[in-house]
Amino acid sequence: MSPGKPRMPVLIGVAGLVLLVAVPPFLKSYGVYLLSYWLVFVIATMGLNLTVGYAGQKSLGHAAFFGIGAYTLAIAMKAGFSFWLGLPLAMAGCFAVGLALGFPALRVQAIYLAFATLGFNTAVWLVMRNEEWLTGGTFGINNIARPSLPGWSLERKLPYYYFILGCTLVLGALLWKLLRSPWGKAFTALRDNPIRAESLGIHIQAYTLLSFAIGAAYAGAAGALFASLVQFIEPAPFTVGASIMMYLMVVVGGSGRFFGPVIGSAVGVLLPEWLRFAQGWYLFVFGSAVVLLMLWLPDGLLSIPERIRARRAAREASAARAAAAASIGAPS
Repeated sequence: MSPGKPRMPVLIGVAGLVLLVAVPPFLKSYGVYLLSYWLVFVIATMGLNLTVGYAGQKSLGHAAFFGIGAYTLAIAMKAGFSFWLGLPLAMAGCFAVGLALGFPALRVQAIYLAFATLGFNTAVWLVMRNEEWLTGGTFGINNIARPSLPGWSLERKLPYYYFILGCTLVLGALLWKLLRSPWGKAFTALRDNPIRAESLGIHIQAYTLLSFAIGAAYAGAAGALFASLVQFIEPAPFTVGASIMMYLMVVVGGSGRFFGPVIGSAVGVLLPEWLRFAQGWYLFVFGSAVVLLMLWLPDGLLSIPERIRARRAAREASAARAAAAASIGAPS
């Protein structure tokens, strides 16, 4: 492809954005809600993809940050603060907690770190369920208002969808810039070979902590948007099972690929809805589809173009070898 021509991923991204802007006004109310729900998980899994896919840390506690962000916004608004204060509070609170959770990653790795973050998720969920004076317990917190802009009400589903879409684009652009900065190179070096990264002068401890903290801040933003979307929160959406589902979204889309969370969240959020026609069997069909997908594409859906190019290169190399062998064996 010549440098003057736009690359195919850019064209696909622009086409997708046009569809996300143009199609929702023609959808029913539930369709708009479902797209909003999907975008919330795109934001959450963007943060998890940074922690898992780029920095190489094993985290099964992302739903806890998602819940902390949701409850921070809900409690702040219940206390009389506005959404515009609650959102940065949710992100800052999750950043601080993520920074603290990163410390176990300095001592344990791989499956042991996964178990540590799983225990963290369980502890946070128990606080959400049992501390009724703060979280409302199993009764939850209701009547969570949506934000408003000067001259523009976000109470209806469609305007709030566009607001979430705008937040997704802004946070995605910030992450894109981060990943292409020296910080992003340091994260990938940390994932590929921590010893070599340290020999190059990268501060392993600092970047490990930052990978958890920034990923947690994205989950906090997603949780705050989720709380205003559903306008009622209780502990059920923030279990260990939700963390495993988020991890699955990252892996299915393509861990360490920028657009992996977009595809993975679509599989995790939209695909089960499309399989509702199977009625009681839809979860079985969904689970079987994911298992087959992971067996066929262990590097995620976004690895398909690379696999096609690799097979094409292998065929061309095989044909070249056959032609070379034929020319050698031909009589002079």
